[in-house]
Amino acid sequence: MSRILIVFALLCAGLSILTFGSYASPNDEHQGANDSSVQQVNLVVQWNRTLLAIVRTPGAQPATVHPTRSFAILHAAIYDAVNAIDRTHRPYLVRLSGVPRDASEEAAAAAAAHQVLVALYPAFQATLDAALRQSLAQIPDGNDKVEGIRVGQTVADRILALRSNDGSNAKPIPYVFGTAPGDYQSTPPNFPPQPQFTNWSHVTPFALERASQFRPGPPPALASDSYGDAFNQIKSLGIVNSTTATADEALTGRFWNGAIQNYWNEISQTFSQAHGLTTAQSARLFALLNLSLADDVIAFYDAKYTYNFWRPVTAIRAADPGINPETVADPHWLPEVCKTAPDSSYPGAHAVISASGAEVLISFFERDHAEFSVTSEVLPGVERSFTSISAAAEEATLSRIFGGQHFRFDLTTGQRLGRDVADFVLDNFLTPAHGKDESDDK
Repeated sequence: MSRILIVFALLCAGLSILTFGSYASPNDEHQGANDSSVQQVNLVVQWNRTLLAIVRTPGAQPATVHPTRSFAILHAAIYDAVNAIDRTHRPYLVRLSGVPRDASEEAAAAAAAHQVLVALYPAFQATLDAALRQSLAQIPDGNDKVEGIRVGQTVADRILALRSNDGSNAKPIPYVFGTAPGDYQSTPPNFPPQPQFTNWSHVTPFALERASQFRPGPPPALASDSYGDAFNQIKSLGIVNSTTATADEALTGRFWNGAIQNYWNEISQTFSQAHGLTTAQSARLFALLNLSLADDVIAFYDAKYTYNFWRPVTAIRAADPGINPETVADPHWLPEVCKTAPDSSYPGAHAVISASGAEVLISFFERDHAEFSVTSEVLPGVERSFTSISAAAEEATLSRIFGGQHFRFDLTTGQRLGRDVADFVLDNFLTPAHGKDESDDK
């Protein structure tokens, strides 16, 4: 366990010195916040980074619990704690009465974050305690600070209690791989014995009414032209050392081949810093993002294990021209990124989460255009630069073709599902109170 704590401490030390350059704010009122090329990280961003460091620590995240649950609980608690003081928007789940308006929002955010993460990751308590002390040291002592801490702890305990029986602790459902054409099967070269998160569609959603609320229709029939076109596209572009894909396309496939929700949390950190968001604004942004992403995962696993559609590596190796004359087998085909994620193909997770993340950011900042860079989960030192949020989402989505992971129809369907989930969250949760919209203050 000490090795895990050391790794985490090193990660946090590295994260604590990260800063972001400024870029144009969508509102001139925030231009003053962008005059300096270096900005202090706010506490919402700091605790988001703390959780990222935890889930990236080997062995820290339970293998059967999807990490998006932790991010949603963390940011729901931070939001409801801060909003109990700020009161500009409707609460997510917890409404407190009698909270002083001068209580410290920063203390509430830090206390809520700490309380949640200690409950979810008790092995990290010593490091989390130190992080809390560091956060609180930035806040002047006094009754405002004491009240903020009380609010944060109270809200966190209630959020944790409300999620304590959400089905996330259930054992994965045993899976029997199919054998017919189109059936999901264990994938080469590593052939995992069981797919992941077979129970996740049974977890209580954070915002959706049910996991199947936006369930898409089925993938195209194997004999169809649309299937044949998608088959040949990924067969050509997604193979390891493809002679068809450009060097940049192959790099794109590798660049995004990590936990896609982590990319979108880091993109949101960049935007929060660059726009100089207040604690309350950051709390709402990260709550909207992570409530959407958590329900994305519940929704796409509902679809994945409804249709149980085979992955491209299986399809290409076992293609039968008798079913579709446009599909010819290559028994040695492997994807550019070598291994395939251990779950069925339809719809594509990167597409769902990227469309959802982009929808939240574009809605929150009321614009798509922005110049920013993204770093990779899996290629240290490599950056990709973009001039719009939607361009980053589109590249992250298409990367799954260049990585050899998904058919094009997996992705188009995933994009639609991601937008549907995000729009439902944006329309129904954390909405302005008394007609006041936070965007007026951004």
